[in-house]
Amino acid sequence: MRFPLLKTFQALALLGTLAVAPAAQAQNAVFSEQQKQAIGEVVKEYLLKNPEVLTEVISELEKRQAEAQQVAQAGAVQETKQTLLNAPHSYVTGNPSGDITLVEFFDYNCGYCKKALADVQTLMKADPKLRVVLKDFPVLGPDSVEASRVALAVKNQLQGQKLFDYHVKVLETRGRVNGERAMAVAKEMGVDIAKLQKDMESPEQRKALQENMALGDKLNLTGTPAFVIGEAVIPGAVGVEPLKQLIDNVRSCGKANCG
Repeated sequence: MRFPLLKTFQALALLGTLAVAPAAQAQNAVFSEQQKQAIGEVVKEYLLKNPEVLTEVISELEKRQAEAQQVAQAGAVQETKQTLLNAPHSYVTGNPSGDITLVEFFDYNCGYCKKALADVQTLMKADPKLRVVLKDFPVLGPDSVEASRVALAVKNQLQGQKLFDYHVKVLETRGRVNGERAMAVAKEMGVDIAKLQKDMESPEQRKALQENMALGDKLNLTGTPAFVIGEAVIPGAVGVEPLKQLIDNVRSCGKANCG
């Protein structure tokens, strides 16, 4: 197995901390340069004879990093909860008065978002109490940004099921989606294009997109789709069952992860 260089350095640092720090703290020891060199030689010799140790150490490192990120994201979710759930510019679909809210950050040019769309539709169909909030998070280039600008402005003319139908049509577009394609779909659905273009330039529309991007940064999102359920942030198109389980958990114990 080949390890990324940065991961290997981090693992070695963790290994050194685990092996040396407790003894050093217990004895309040200060090692001389000669002693440090000797310790380094011992560690090197051990790792050369037992390279599988690095696998265990890297696994432990990744586990700690994941746990730290979950804690940080849970704090960010709590801090931004009102904006996440109730921002006036978000698409709200499913049951607007539902007891559980599923938030999805998406990009119209994200292939995995197209896959996740079917999952979200399945969840809404099976769960009449599910409220879904859709947030434009255009991270895949200028075309995505322009498509989101159009879509956010469309919200001023389409509501409810018609707005969700528009979202579906744009997301299911074959090939690259840009502002022109998003506007063409809007025209097909009877949107007033002159008003749409005017709304696209409004300060409120620009603020909405900036707010979504800031939320994504706050939550440390690295791509799309990304879901928020309860206090948990779930990256990727994980499928229907994992999302359903998290929704059930929130209903059961108030948290995405019960126990």
